[in-house]
Amino acid sequence: MKWIDAEYEPVLRAEPIGFLRSGKKSKFSLPHQPAGDADERNVVELLPRKQFEQALLDLSGFERIWLLWWFHRHRNWKPQVLPPRGARKKRGVFATRSPHRPNPIGLTPVRLVRVEKRRLVVGEVDLVDGTPILDIKPYIPAIDSFPGSRAGWLEELSGEAPRFRVLLSAPAEAQAAFLEDEWEIDVLERAVRKLAVDPSPHCTRRIRRQGDELLMSCGAWRVYFSVADDVVRVLRIAPGYPHAYLVDPGKTRIADRQAQIAFSVRWP
Repeated sequence: MKWIDAEYEPVLRAEPIGFLRSGKKSKFSLPHQPAGDADERNVVELLPRKQFEQALLDLSGFERIWLLWWFHRHRNWKPQVLPPRGARKKRGVFATRSPHRPNPIGLTPVRLVRVEKRRLVVGEVDLVDGTPILDIKPYIPAIDSFPGSRAGWLEELSGEAPRFRVLLSAPAEAQAAFLEDEWEIDVLERAVRKLAVDPSPHCTRRIRRQGDELLMSCGAWRVYFSVADDVVRVLRIAPGYPHAYLVDPGKTRIADRQAQIAFSVRWP
C-alpha cells in the first residue's frame, strides 16, 4: 500500500498478528454486528515467536475487546453499496459497514472470555473462519460508548421489528429437522428472522424471484418461499449445489458438502 504525497512517499504496511478460528465458513452463518451475548466460543490464535504473549499481559481484566481485522475475501471496493437494511437505495460506502471498502478493514467488539498464552477465547463474532486479525484493543465503556449519538440514514428506517408471520410447510419442517438433528445445521433460524422483517427481493439480502416463488440464498443452502399479504410461507429447503457437482471428487471444498449430499439423496 502506498500513499503518494508531493514531498514524500511513505509505505504503509500491515501484517496479520493472528487468525480467527470460528469454524464458520459462510457469511450467512454469522450475525450482523454481534452483541456478544450469545453462548458460543471462538478463538483468536496469535502467531508464534512474535512476543505476543507479553503483549497480552493485563488484557484479561477487560470484559470486551476490539478486533481489527481484514476482509480477506473481498478484492474490489465500491464507492456506493446497497445495504441489506431498508429500501433498495445505494449509500456511500463510508456511511455503511459494508466490506467493499478501499482498505477492507473490519472492526468488531467481542466479549473476552479468557486469555490462554497466545490464544484469546472470545464470544460471538461476525468473522468467518481464518479471518486475519490486524490488532487488538481494549474496549473502554466510558470512552467507546456514545448511546445518544445520531445514526444518520439509519434513523430513517422504521426499525427491524417483525412485520410478517413466517409459517413452515410440512416438507420444510421435515427438512429443517433432518439438518438440525443429523448434521447440527440450523438453516432456518436466521432465515426466518430476516424474512419476518422484509421478504422482498434484494440482492444484498440475497433474495430473488424464481418463477412463481421467491428464493433466499442462505450460505450453502437455499430457502424457497412465497408471500401473501403479511404471511411468508417457507415451502422447502434445497442444497446450493446439484448432486452431481457435490459428488465430484475434485469439489471437496464446499461448505456442508456431506450434509448436502445426504440431503439430496433423501430429497432428490
